[in-house]
Amino acid sequence: MKRQDMAEEVLNLRDLAKNEVPEELKASTYFDFKTHPFKHQDLFDQTNSVCQAIRKIGEYTKSWLEKTIKQGRADQRNVKIITPDNIGPYVHVRGSFEAVVCENAVFEPRSVVGRKDGKAGLIFLESGVQLIGCDLYVDKDHIFVGAGTTIEAGAGVKGPTIIGKNCEIRQGAYLRGDCILGDGCTIRGEMKNTVLMDKANFPHPSYLGDSICGYMAHFGNQATTANLGIYEGLRDNDKRHNLKIRVGGKVYDTGSPKMGVCMGDYCQVGCNCATDPGTFLRPYTIAYTLTRITKGFYGPNEVLKNKPMEHGVVERVPLRTL
Repeated sequence: MKRQDMAEEVLNLRDLAKNEVPEELKASTYFDFKTHPFKHQDLFDQTNSVCQAIRKIGEYTKSWLEKTIKQGRADQRNVKIITPDNIGPYVHVRGSFEAVVCENAVFEPRSVVGRKDGKAGLIFLESGVQLIGCDLYVDKDHIFVGAGTTIEAGAGVKGPTIIGKNCEIRQGAYLRGDCILGDGCTIRGEMKNTVLMDKANFPHPSYLGDSICGYMAHFGNQATTANLGIYEGLRDNDKRHNLKIRVGGKVYDTGSPKMGVCMGDYCQVGCNCATDPGTFLRPYTIAYTLTRITKGFYGPNEVLKNKPMEHGVVERVPLRTL
């Protein structure tokens, strides 16, 4: 009779104190806030790990927007208030919204979807913003756009979303909500429930979800993240299993079935790379083009190379006669 192995203990990450969380899951392992201060560092100070920070992006974003827009309306002078009543005839409007447009900002969206409950979804544009021909959705929560940012025609932005200063939101970008962008970011892909710190770039078509990317992190063309295990996609939402991560011989339950990638400062992911759910890249980790990065921990200061011809990964077979 074989002895059955005892079930492995699984620790609930969300229940642990900060000093009980392994270094591999701490924000300080990936982001140097002293060298590169981040306006939204509070998100990480309020949570015990990068995994829990991802779970709290939406809650933090909504709170920050409510407080900041209220304060901004009180502090700003020479602002224009635009509502469905005075936006003009060339913008498609559904529901109630209010846009606070600061000095030298341009607010000319293609459409605005507001709220239907009698309240107004809020849009706040700091000075110098250029917002032209895009689609805005504030039916669920607010949108904040920092000074000097450009949102091009054809982009779509859903609240709650925070966009920093001097960002470039390119045509085709789709921010699906629960998004936080630092200053100087360039975006063209599809994002949701994600943080990009200052000067991080996601400038080409692809997908980034349930993720955090550090200072000057960069995605090449068509590089993408998987944020849900392939077999979990076969289950109903309420029956999905939380993602589990093994660190130092222990297993941690992240508290959610979904997680994309945690990229530290200066990480670079090359064109057409794909990351598995639960991928962690410490600072200065570089992935060559066409690399599949499996779940786990990489770096710091490491290069991940896809070299199938050298290592025999590619199968070569004769072409059959047609």
